[in-house]
Amino acid sequence: MPWTDWKPLYPKTPFTESSLRETLDGGQAFRWKRIESENIWEGIWGRDIAQLTLAPKGALAFRFPEGHEGASLSSLNNYLLLDTDWAQRIDQLPWRSDPALKAALEAQPGLRLLNQPFPETLLCFLCSATKQIPQIKIMCENLAREIGSPLFPKGPHALPTWDQLSHVSEAFLRSLGLGFRAKNIKKTADLITQSPGILETIEALPYAEAKAKLLEFPGVGSKIADCALLFGAQKYEAFPVDTWILKSLRKRYGLDGWSNAQMERFGRVHLGPDAGYAQQFLFAYERANA
Repeated sequence: MPWTDWKPLYPKTPFTESSLRETLDGGQAFRWKRIESENIWEGIWGRDIAQLTLAPKGALAFRFPEGHEGASLSSLNNYLLLDTDWAQRIDQLPWRSDPALKAALEAQPGLRLLNQPFPETLLCFLCSATKQIPQIKIMCENLAREIGSPLFPKGPHALPTWDQLSHVSEAFLRSLGLGFRAKNIKKTADLITQSPGILETIEALPYAEAKAKLLEFPGVGSKIADCALLFGAQKYEAFPVDTWILKSLRKRYGLDGWSNAQMERFGRVHLGPDAGYAQQFLFAYERANA
């Protein structure tokens, strides 16, 4: 498909090659792919699509499919949170008294959180149970291709809405490689469509209340709820505890024998209101040093 010319953006906190990769392909979102031959990232969120590449002097170059430019620029800025001063948020984390956190922060300058559409973030993380990033990306692509709506004629597809998911069977979802997750996604889709506006209501609630509501959906455990709220609702106090964070907290903080719930609370209390942002650095650092 034809693309517009490249144009620059100047984030308050510049990316590095490593932090751009980690932000787009490190487990926050699952619809970005790297075109290695051109050093370009191409991604879809909601009904928007863009290509990104690093440019000189701290700029991030972007382009859209022709005909979509005007509608997408504000969406891209909001999705990447380019106006957020991430360096200021980092300075408020307890890195001065936490050598493990300090090392993780220094290893990934420019890493930030994305601001994804909440409904699709919940869907993606319901797909994530017991799966790794490449497998989650395949499931999301299958859902988009077979159930989602095309972004434009002969173009890629958006992830399906929860209403679209409610109109397909569990068996069909299983045929897309979702396994046991198909049952939970189908039941959740039916519940959401029976309560119009429920996800908008949850997104607007304070963190603890929003999490309690999400835990009522089939298949949504504590980690999935925290991921959906952190990456899709800007609840930065959420502290998802997955395999890599378990390893980090045990090895670098000495929390052997602690339950997941205790580790979640430790993270929120120790790291403060931006605990989820700190979590991304610890997560990336542990994976890089495995």
